[in-house]
This record gives sequence, C-alpha cells and structure tokens, in this order.
Amino acid sequence: MSFSHDVKEELSRNVSKARHCQLAEMAAIISMCGIINISMDNSVEIEVRTENSAVARKFYILVRKCFNVCPQVLVKSHSSNHRVHTYIQTIEVHNDAVKILKAAKLMNHQGHIDEHLFILDNVLIQRTCCKRAFIRGCFLATGSITEPTKGYHFEIVCNDKKKAKQVQDILNCFELDAKIVERKRYFVVYIKEGARIVDALNVMGAHVSLMNLENVRILKDMRNSVNRRVNCETANINKTVSAAVKQVEDIRYIEKHMGFGNLSDGLRQMAELRLSEPEMPLKELGERLNPPVGKSGVNHRLRKLSNIANELRERNSK
Repeated sequence: MSFSHDVKEELSRNVSKARHCQLAEMAAIISMCGIINISMDNSVEIEVRTENSAVARKFYILVRKCFNVCPQVLVKSHSSNHRVHTYIQTIEVHNDAVKILKAAKLMNHQGHIDEHLFILDNVLIQRTCCKRAFIRGCFLATGSITEPTKGYHFEIVCNDKKKAKQVQDILNCFELDAKIVERKRYFVVYIKEGARIVDALNVMGAHVSLMNLENVRILKDMRNSVNRRVNCETANINKTVSAAVKQVEDIRYIEKHMGFGNLSDGLRQMAELRLSEPEMPLKELGERLNPPVGKSGVNHRLRKLSNIANELRERNSK
C-alpha cells in the first residue's frame, strides 16, 4: 500500500470527540467530493463519491454521530478494473440533507448553496481544533503525499480557486507555507518541504505516519551526509593526485632540459625525493628532507620547481 493510503487509514480512525470538529471535518469532505442534487420539486439530496474506503467510512461515521442519520451506501466496481471501487453515499431525505448542509455552512438560511460547495460561513472553522479537523477532511477527500523514499510532496486538489485559497489560508495558520498551482482545470494546494509535511501530518493528527516519515527522513539525511563526505574526500584525493602528477611532470622536464646540477641544494633534494616518492603526502616529504621542513616549506619548494619548469617550456617554445 502507498504512504498516502496509510495516512488516510490512520486519519479515518481519528474521530474528534467534539461535535464542532466533527462538523468541520464532515463539511470538508462534502465540499471536496460531494454533489448536491436538487429535484424538480426542489427537494435536496447529498451525494458523496470516493474511491477510498477510508474516506467513505469516515463520512458515514461523522454523519451518524452528528445527526443520527445513516447514508444509503452503494459500491460500484469499475468495468476496466474490478479491484477499484467507487463508494457512493447518499442522504436522500430532504429534511436531513438540508439540516446537514446548514450545519456544515454549505447552505445559508435562505437555502442558497454555493456552486462549488464553498464554506459560506467561516464560523465553522474559527477554532484551531476545527481548522485541524477541516484540513483532515480535505486531505481525506482529495489529498495525497508522495512516497517519502522518492521525494517530499503534499497536496490537496480543489475544483475552485476560492476553495483552494481557503484551504491554503487554513494550512498557513499553522505556518506550513502552502502554495497554490493551477493544474489543468483544478487548483492544487501543495507543500514541498519535508519538515513542513511532517508538521502537516501533526496538524491532521496522523502521528504514526509522522513517525514513519521522520524515520525515512533521518535515513535519507544520514545517507546524503555520508555521500557528501565521500564525494568531498574523493575530490580531495583527486586534487592531491593531480597535483602530485603535475609536480612529477615538472621535475622530469627540468631533469631532461636543464638537469638538477643548476638547482639549489634544497630544490635538488626536493626534486629527487618527489621523483622517488611520487605518492607521498607533503607532510611526510618534509620530514624526509635534511634538514626537515614543514608542509608549507615543501609547498614553497614544489611551486619554485613548477615555475622553473614553466620558464623552461616558454624558452624552449620560442
């Protein structure tokens, strides 16, 4: 199963004790994946469709707890894939549907319903606990999280820009730095940073999933740290080897075109030692000289030899 599936399964079992939080979460589910059917005689019916059994289960529990109403449930198999099901829950009784829509602030006192099922009155989501419940319902309905081993991406898909802005504002109440991007005909509220996604899971109450994500993040950070250190050491080794190869080339060029007899004692000793020990570190080279010199002294002599070799090359190229 995917990480998103595990998160939704955990959230579906997280039922708030307070009725106002239950209403906020139920309102979010209806708003994100609900349809309002109005018949010729103006009777209202609520229909909630989802392919996730956790969402269907949560909606059923919330409606029953808040209103003692049991939605009609229909399960349809997809013709192309019989393992995929659509769960359709319907509240057919007009009075029950109206009572639920008004309590969820999806219908005002005059009976008006927003075309995109936007929450008409933010009284429902004023409390911090209700904001958490609302985000939980939105994520259950249309949210997803990328597998943490592949990357960090949290999103909630909205069918309306105004609704996306509302979801973004509520997420950012918790300093989650949520952003909106338009994708085809939808508006996607997303969070990219791993630490922010951990915070989002905490906001929704998915604490087990939070710990699982943190474990993956720790392993990835450790692996990245080791890789950076190995790459750094490899780069240093390559740099040292390249420098040593260049030093040997310069010394051999001097030996061939000038000989060591015209060098000072210190440079001649340095040149002969480097030729005999091409892989020896600078510190050890300095200790082998007579008298011994430090690493900076070795560097200074090797630079002098390099300059002499370059002067010889320029003279010979004319």
